[in-house]
Amino acid sequence: MPEDIYVSQPRVLMVDDEKEVADAYALRLEGVADVTVAYDGAAALSAIDPSEPPDVVLLDRHMPDRSGDDVLAELREYDMHTRVIMVTAIDPGLELLDLPFDDYLCKPVEREDIRAAVDQQCRVLAYRLLGEYFELESKRAVIAAELPPDRLADHEEFAALDGRIAALRDRVCRLLPDAEEILEAFAGIDRKGY
Repeated sequence: MPEDIYVSQPRVLMVDDEKEVADAYALRLEGVADVTVAYDGAAALSAIDPSEPPDVVLLDRHMPDRSGDDVLAELREYDMHTRVIMVTAIDPGLELLDLPFDDYLCKPVEREDIRAAVDQQCRVLAYRLLGEYFELESKRAVIAAELPPDRLADHEEFAALDGRIAALRDRVCRLLPDAEEILEAFAGIDRKGY
């Protein structure tokens, strides 16, 4: 895949207890992602800010102290939108049916494959976020069209909704190359009652 059609600078957290491996995979994403590296499960979990989560977590399964499976379980308890790709040398088996990951890559992973997997998961995430954006923006548009501005001016929940919509829009635009076109088509729908 040519470099210019990849998602632009997704936030990626690379987690592997083998420093050389983690650094090598981070290097493979250099120039196409903003990568943070963690060398164990505890460091990975402490590196995550749920208010600005990574778009993708690349997670090794076999780590001492806290396995990738355990880290994955904790990640799924957070209220955040993040895609998780298991990147591991553990041969997959039926136990995978119970693990809530989004993709699974067996080591070693080539540069183009890891980039393509991150790009694919970012696009999936963008479309999920787009659905949430559309839901919230349609509510905001109807309320703004039907209620007088002075009634909305000091309404905390409405202001919070505006903030959430703006954050979703920014993240979708960062993750999806053609997002502006999709958002403009949605904005063109008239939601005023007559």
